Amino acid sequence: MAKETKNKKLKVIDLFSGVGGLSYGFAHNDNFEIVAANEILPNMAKAYSLNHPNAKMYAEDIKEFNAQKIEDDLGINPSEIDIIVGGPPCQAYSTVGKRLIDDPRGKLFQEYYRVLKEFNPKLFLFENVKGLLSMQGGELLKTIISLFESLGYEVKYKLLNAADYGAPQLRERVVIIGSKLDKEFNYPEPTHYDPNSPLNLFKADLKPYLTLENAISDLPFIKSDEESFEYTSSPKNDFQKLMRKNAPEKLMDHSSPKNNQKLVKMMELLPDGGTPDDLPEQLRPTSGFKNTYCRLWWERPSTTITRNLSTPSSSRCIHPKAPRPLTTREGARIQCFPDDYQFYGSRSDRNLQIGNAVPTFLSIALTNAILKHFNDNNVL
Repeated sequence: MAKETKNKKLKVIDLFSGVGGLSYGFAHNDNFEIVAANEILPNMAKAYSLNHPNAKMYAEDIKEFNAQKIEDDLGINPSEIDIIVGGPPCQAYSTVGKRLIDDPRGKLFQEYYRVLKEFNPKLFLFENVKGLLSMQGGELLKTIISLFESLGYEVKYKLLNAADYGAPQLRERVVIIGSKLDKEFNYPEPTHYDPNSPLNLFKADLKPYLTLENAISDLPFIKSDEESFEYTSSPKNDFQKLMRKNAPEKLMDHSSPKNNQKLVKMMELLPDGGTPDDLPEQLRPTSGFKNTYCRLWWERPSTTITRNLSTPSSSRCIHPKAPRPLTTREGARIQCFPDDYQFYGSRSDRNLQIGNAVPTFLSIALTNAILKHFNDNNVL
């Protein structure tokens, strides 16, 4: 009997799954099995299914998703689900968005709570934007935590930066963990540090942050309205080797949108990390925010990418070396999706799938911490 338990896979349900960034670590660890996922956007759900053929995808509103369906369709009793993961859409409480608390998307955490109540898993992982910490002066976060605690969970939250776990991107996310196991959950320890921050003794065994150069230097520096299916070199580092491990022969999703000549000229003149303030006055855009029409740095991690990663008039997304914004493939690299990972639909669909995701390296770090938590509690 004990032997059977040892071989048991922990069953996971993936809510608001997107293309699978948050659950990536679970999908690629033999101790876990993602049995079902829920995603409302059809092309997003299709992309998820392309990469997770064994998980039952419920491409529907979260309001329609429930424990009865899992029992009817998969023959799995709600009590057999060990873990629920999910990050409800965050536009309603993002520091980038309008922070409208009345936006119905801000209420989606209540649906997450309902599903949690129906399944009563041993642990849940809830991920969201940094803006959640300050919404309503912190009252929204308190409300969410108290709702989770009312279900009997020991709840912790922490702001994690994906760059600290080897992603070539500064991307901060609030990660809430709730557990019903006896021993306390511990968040993963960082593996990387910012070499530009003051050094201290505790960082001696950490690696420096991955840079954009580390992430994408083997991809061609194509120009505006160009496409390439060839890598420019063999992998130059461990990150690139990992991204290309099962890569198809032809490079996918590496094409640049067509920009007008004035914009191309402007992008040509931007220095590394440059902003419109670095341009001749007649070339400066007449509108835009402080971080629009800005170039990324070659020797630093990327700033947080968004669904608009190929739109120069959106937040900083211009390639450090080429006069164009990032391609879909470069965005995928920045989010640590390997080159064989499939996206689906138009360029804007694919960029949405990438821009909304959690970097896979952060997911892997969290998965390993959760596995340790289950092992510490002798559940596996």
